[in-house]
Amino acid sequence: MVWSVLIALAGAFCMALGSALQERDAVRAPGRSVAPVGFLVHLARRPRWVLGTVGAGAGVALHLVALSGAPLTIIQPIGVTGLLFAIILSALFNRRRVRAGQIVAGAAVMIGLAGLLLLFPHTARTPQMSAGVGLALTGSVVGLGLAVYVAAHWVRPAPRVLLLAAVGGAALGTTSALARVVAANAATDASAVFTWLTPLCLGAAVFGGLFQQNAYRTGHFAAAYATLLVVDPITGAGIGALLLGEGLPATPASQALATAAALLAIGGTVALALARNRNPEAARPAPAGPEPPATKPDPASAGSRSTTTTSGESR
Repeated sequence: MVWSVLIALAGAFCMALGSALQERDAVRAPGRSVAPVGFLVHLARRPRWVLGTVGAGAGVALHLVALSGAPLTIIQPIGVTGLLFAIILSALFNRRRVRAGQIVAGAAVMIGLAGLLLLFPHTARTPQMSAGVGLALTGSVVGLGLAVYVAAHWVRPAPRVLLLAAVGGAALGTTSALARVVAANAATDASAVFTWLTPLCLGAAVFGGLFQQNAYRTGHFAAAYATLLVVDPITGAGIGALLLGEGLPATPASQALATAAALLAIGGTVALALARNRNPEAARPAPAGPEPPATKPDPASAGSRSTTTTSGESR
């Protein structure tokens, strides 16, 4: 149990470190404030962003290892500590001071989300989902994402980060639910990997990654990461309750506590979005592309410019 807790903490740190590394390249990348899918191709060529992706992947792997040795009700809340790691690492990388308000808001998100995760039931039952249901679920997330993508061009950075990160979290929560179905069934039948749910899972992951990187691009990294931590598990738990038969908090008291915990986590996330801690590089216009190569000036035109300048100065 002790080793599982330590591994879960290491996983939370790796995920936070990877995301903080990704933020710098996402903010600095050329293009519009809300970038299309080619944005991911550009980021995939940046060594630091790739290193961040590897770090985040290592965090996910460590989280899964921790789950193999301790209950979900213990490991899932530990993963939430990654938010404080992310806030501190982002401030360190960008040479900014961590404000007390960020720590308070981050703690509110962590407490609310940990309480929510503890209140949802966790079953060992093997989940089932048809390809049609998976397609409808993924299509709904994509449709919502496209609407948010269009609207995001017209809103300010603070609400924009919440919109983009919420779609990213919903897509990644959907990915988690689909992956849970595939992995649980593949444990008894390896052919379960070769169903339509697998490509849907991969597509939802890429779609969620695009929105999450665009959320980092706003410069409100802490709010983006907090929103992901909140929306991802809530989406996964909601799909589990509604489509996989995993259930909701059973008693009125637990339902009220779950609602209060969710509101606390959401309130902390909104506070992070409104805090004056935006990455200053996000406010600068990104370069449209590489500078054109310098060309050798034509002597005749240079002489003409010189004559014009001299004439202008004499006037």
